[in-house]
Amino acid sequence: MPVSVAVAAVTFDRPHELAVLLRAINGQTARVSTICLVDSGTAPAKDVADQHANVDYIRSEANLGGAGGFSLAALKAVASGADWVWMMDDDAEPADAECLATLIREAEARDLEAVVPLVVAPGHPDRLSFFFRLDGKVSHDRAALEKVGFLPNDGHFFNGALIRSDVFFKVGLPDMRLFIRGDEVDFTIRLRKAGIRFGTVTTAAIMHPHAFSETKHVFGARWHVIVPEGAFKRYYYYRNRGYLIRRHFRVKSLVADVGGYLGYFLRRGDLRGLADWFRAFSTGLRGKGFGPLKDQKF
Repeated sequence: MPVSVAVAAVTFDRPHELAVLLRAINGQTARVSTICLVDSGTAPAKDVADQHANVDYIRSEANLGGAGGFSLAALKAVASGADWVWMMDDDAEPADAECLATLIREAEARDLEAVVPLVVAPGHPDRLSFFFRLDGKVSHDRAALEKVGFLPNDGHFFNGALIRSDVFFKVGLPDMRLFIRGDEVDFTIRLRKAGIRFGTVTTAAIMHPHAFSETKHVFGARWHVIVPEGAFKRYYYYRNRGYLIRRHFRVKSLVADVGGYLGYFLRRGDLRGLADWFRAFSTGLRGKGFGPLKDQKF
């Protein structure tokens, strides 16, 4: 029997990219029953959504961030009764018309409850937007990952992840408190703790803007830190790293972050950067600093 798939998508002031995404989704060889689209932007994109009959448009007057948007969209997708939920950001795009069909086929063949495609950098088809670790080293090399074939218990949520609807009953929804940056890491950790069968297949790909410049090597190829561009993204990334270390008792991550960021900022003589990291990181580590966007200080 054919399976039913609902898309859980979020958008924020990207009407052109959203139009490209919606066309790509409805151009898949595997049919999508409904697209649950949460729009938190300053300029509503309902006119773009209305061009597709299967879009269930949800307008959020509050900026929920990626985490809150995905949480609402996923809940709406599960409520539609679909067997699978396909998570999608508005600046992502399936690499080809067979992407969804490949994910479904791989999930069924491998008896997976969630399956993730490779995330490829637009304009750089041989490069991955987000790195994997191979033999302990950071790699953006698509060919190297394709040789592996399948990476169990690993993947970059939420760009193109296909998740069985019942998984959300087992692990919950994305945590809206995290707003942006880190919600996908938290969700992945919860999948592992719950024993959910998932992984990345290298035969399907999603295109999504890369973050090459954010990866800063500190002590060779085996030790790096992430330094996002812009104070807004840096604050949430640092705060959420601290919070996830606290929530999931990630001792190795604590050592890696403290040593890595101290090394990175001190070697650059960037005391202001170090102070900003410590303030945000320690806030998360203490479980503080959560609330509406208007109350955030960064």
